[in-house]
Amino acid sequence: MQDHIEAYCHVGLVHPAAFPEAVPGEGLVLETLTKIIEDDYFGAVEIGKIKDAGIRRQARQLLESARMDIIYAGSGQCFAGHASLSSPDSAMRAQALAAGKECIDYAYEMGAQIMTLASGGDPGEAQREEATRCLIDSLQQLCDYAQEQGESYILALSLENFDRDIARKQLIGPTREAAAIAQAVKEHYSNFGLTLDLAHQPLLGESIPDMLIDGTDDIIHAHLGNCVLQDGHPLYGDFHPRFDIAGGENGVEEVRTFLESLVYIGYFKKTLPTRMPVISLAVKPAEGETSGAVIASAKRVLREAWAKLGSEIWA
Repeated sequence: MQDHIEAYCHVGLVHPAAFPEAVPGEGLVLETLTKIIEDDYFGAVEIGKIKDAGIRRQARQLLESARMDIIYAGSGQCFAGHASLSSPDSAMRAQALAAGKECIDYAYEMGAQIMTLASGGDPGEAQREEATRCLIDSLQQLCDYAQEQGESYILALSLENFDRDIARKQLIGPTREAAAIAQAVKEHYSNFGLTLDLAHQPLLGESIPDMLIDGTDDIIHAHLGNCVLQDGHPLYGDFHPRFDIAGGENGVEEVRTFLESLVYIGYFKKTLPTRMPVISLAVKPAEGETSGAVIASAKRVLREAWAKLGSEIWA
């Protein structure tokens, strides 16, 4: 592989994961966001909610000056407590819809092209069919709202699938089911797709190629991350530790396979809401680690994995 990865996509960084001190938008938001913006390795950034209106304005100015693609991380920001887009309880679902619309407003305010969403908790097998119908209806309502609020562009909403029975315990869930949801929503709204995350692949019990093949028609955003499935490990579950951490699931070889699979499904040639396809590094420092070291490590892993791709895969 002769070309750098920047010739094919924008590498992003998930700000709230990489800099936990900036969560929930009340800490060192501007200082840490500036570190990402001033690193020209990154062509995209994934941001969370910034509570203070004044800091939001300053952050928007920073982002406008940086010429980056922007993703709004609604998956972890919008739906607190028991609010769920898939809840059969009308009051709980109304609460989730109101939160989702507020997140859409924030996303437009910050100039984001994509906003991620989560399905809501898994109610169990007996109620999944009804919950799925509720989810589709909620997502269509939010897509409609995003279209109504758009002026110079239309925000795309992206469903991020999580594990169903280990850590996040979400309704969606298996990538094949996520794709079916996406197809149902896209029958009426074009501003919708999927975010697929390498960190969630082991938790879902899917192979990397199968996950991406199942999401071929719907993926509009990708995450690169790691997880731990070793019993008794302090980071067991979905905490996005650095790659190659002892007891972890993903390292250079898994990242290489993920990238190769993205090539295979045509992700790098897609026309997407962002200026270029985005692959966001989603890594979080553990106790005793620094953000800078974990970010640098992730960049090294991505460079090494990219270098291992053979030129023949592009033929």
